[in-house]
Amino acid sequence: MKNESFIRDNFLLQNKYARELYFNYAAHQPIIDYHCHLSPKEIAEDKVYDNIFQLWIAGDHYKWRAMRTLGVNEKYITGDASDKEKFIAWARTVPNTLRNPLYHWTHLELKRYFGIDELLNEESAERIYESVNEQLKQPENSCRGLLKKMNVKALCTTEDPIDSLEHHQALAKSGFQIKVSTAFRPDKAILIENEIYNDYLDQLEKAADFPIQTYQDLKDALRKRIEYFDANGCKLCDHGLSKISFEVFTDSEVSEIFVKKRDGETLTSLEIEKFKASILLFLGETYHEFSWVQQFHLGALRNNNSRMHNILGPDTGWDSIGDSNQAEPLSKFLNALDSKNKLTKTILYNLNPANNEIFASMIGNFNDGSVMGKIQYGSGWWYLDQKDGIIAQLNSLSNIGLISCFIGMLTDSRSFLSFPRHEYFRRILCNLFGEEMESGVLPNDIDLVGKVISDISYNNANEYFNF
Repeated sequence: MKNESFIRDNFLLQNKYARELYFNYAAHQPIIDYHCHLSPKEIAEDKVYDNIFQLWIAGDHYKWRAMRTLGVNEKYITGDASDKEKFIAWARTVPNTLRNPLYHWTHLELKRYFGIDELLNEESAERIYESVNEQLKQPENSCRGLLKKMNVKALCTTEDPIDSLEHHQALAKSGFQIKVSTAFRPDKAILIENEIYNDYLDQLEKAADFPIQTYQDLKDALRKRIEYFDANGCKLCDHGLSKISFEVFTDSEVSEIFVKKRDGETLTSLEIEKFKASILLFLGETYHEFSWVQQFHLGALRNNNSRMHNILGPDTGWDSIGDSNQAEPLSKFLNALDSKNKLTKTILYNLNPANNEIFASMIGNFNDGSVMGKIQYGSGWWYLDQKDGIIAQLNSLSNIGLISCFIGMLTDSRSFLSFPRHEYFRRILCNLFGEEMESGVLPNDIDLVGKVISDISYNNANEYFNF
C-alpha cells in the first residue's frame, strides 16, 4: 500500500514566513559543496551503478552504525551477503531510525533523486529496490547526472598529498560543467604517533621523488606536493584532528624528534605535540603563501573499537565525539600565524556541542577586516549535521558572531545521494528565521531577511571560494 507523502512541499517549514524564505530565496540557489569525500574516479568515469546498495549503502558508516545498534549481523553490513540482502537489512532498519537524521535523509534522497514517496521499510523494500535499480539504467542517473540533478555548481573532494590527481586532471579536460576541485589532506604526514608513519613517508618519498631523511626533507616534500596540487587547481586544504597541537619548540628539537621516529624509536607525548605544532605552523604559513583556504575538523575521537578497527579499518563506524581541550592551543596556533600576518582564510569545524560557543567566539579574535568572514565557524558536521545540531551551530554563531557572513552547508559525505542535505539545511535555516519573524524577534521585512538566507545558501560561499 502506498503511503501518503512524508516529504511534502512544506516539510520542516512551520509558517508562511519560513515557506516564503525557502521557496523564494533558498530553494533554487545552486549548491557549492566545498568539502566532501566523493570519488573523483567515479565522477571522471561517469560511473553507472548496478544497484541502489552500491550507490547508497556501501561505504556509508552512518547507516552501518544504525544497523549494528539494531542487532543486524555484520554479514548484512560489510560481509558477504548479496547487495539485495544488505539493502533489505537496511530497509528493515529504517523504521527504527525515527528521530535520527537518517530517517529524514533517507526519504529526502529517495524522493529527490527517484521520485519515491513511499516510506522505506521491510514491506516496501523489494519494490523500492527494483524501482531504483531500473531508474539507475537511465543516463540521467549516472554519477554526473545525479550531480546535475541537484543543481551542483562546484564540489571539492579530499585527497592525500601522495595522490596523483589523475582523475581531477581528466575532469578538467572533459568539459564537465560542474567544477570538481580537490582539497589537500596531509593528516598522515602530521600524525607522527601512528605506527605506520614511516611506511607513509616511504610513499610520500615516491610522490615527491626524493628521499625523506630529515625534517627539512619532509617540509620540502610537502611543499612540492602543495605546488603540484596548486598547479592542478587546488585552493583548499583540510585536516581531521582531535585538536590543534601547540607546544613551544625549537627547530633543532623537531629535527631530532623526526630522526628518532625515522629510526624507529619511541617518542614521548611532549615530543609528539612539539612535532605536530611545528608541522602545522609550517603548513599554515605555506597555505597563506598560496592563498588557500585551510579547514580544521576538530573534536573526533577515532577508532575506539580496536577489535573491529583491526578487522575493517578506519572510517567504518567506530568513531565518536571527543572532549579534548580545544580553546588554548587553537588560539595560540591562530595567533602564531596571525602575528606574522600569515593567517589565511580559515574554517573551524567543531564536533563537540559543548564547545559551540568556544568556536563561535574564537573566530572573532582573528577576523581582521581584510575579508568578509575570513575566519569561519563551519557548519555542524558528522554527529552535529542533524536538526538540533544545525540549529545549535546557527544560534551560537548568531549570538556571538555574524550569521550574515556564514558560508553555509557542506555534505562531508562519501555518497552521491547526499546532496539533499543542502535542502535539509536550508529548510531548517529558513524555519529558524521564519519562526522569529512570526514572533516579532526579527522584522517583518522579507527582502532583508531573504537576502541573508540567499547569502548563507549560496552567495557567501561563492564569493569566499571564488570557484
